[in-house]
Amino acid sequence: MPFAPCQTVTFGYFTLFCLFLNGIPILFYVNLVTMASIFTRIIQGEIPAHKVYEDDQYLAFLDISPLTEGHTLVVPKKEVDYIFDLDDDTLTGLMLVAKKLAPAIQKACPCLRIGVSVIGLEVPHTHVHLIPMQSMRDMNFSNPKLQFSPDELAATASRIRANV
Repeated sequence: MPFAPCQTVTFGYFTLFCLFLNGIPILFYVNLVTMASIFTRIIQGEIPAHKVYEDDQYLAFLDISPLTEGHTLVVPKKEVDYIFDLDDDTLTGLMLVAKKLAPAIQKACPCLRIGVSVIGLEVPHTHVHLIPMQSMRDMNFSNPKLQFSPDELAATASRIRANV
């Protein structure tokens, strides 16, 4: 047999593997810690955000590349990539937070409705988009994203928080 048993050594967050192929050592390592999503980094306070709601399990903040003014992301603090991998209680809680925020967003950013979208391909952390909309076109993610200054985003977030 050309392969000898694999030997491993762990150094902190890394594991070094040594496999022998015909007596020649082949080394490789694996990072045992996956990098936190940008949303986890926001939750942990490493990256600033314009927060509109927070409790012990969920956070909601303004999208920095919004489709419309008031475009809000609601995320569970537990990092789970795919919404349907959430446990039932977390999924239910996520949608209840979205339901709680929708009227506050609608008061802060007058619109016909608050659209709800879950896509999940852009960031590997479950999130719900709450988008103030006047028409179906406002929910088209291929539309150009709007640009707001930090002061404008702060003012929008403040108006939403005032209505929660």
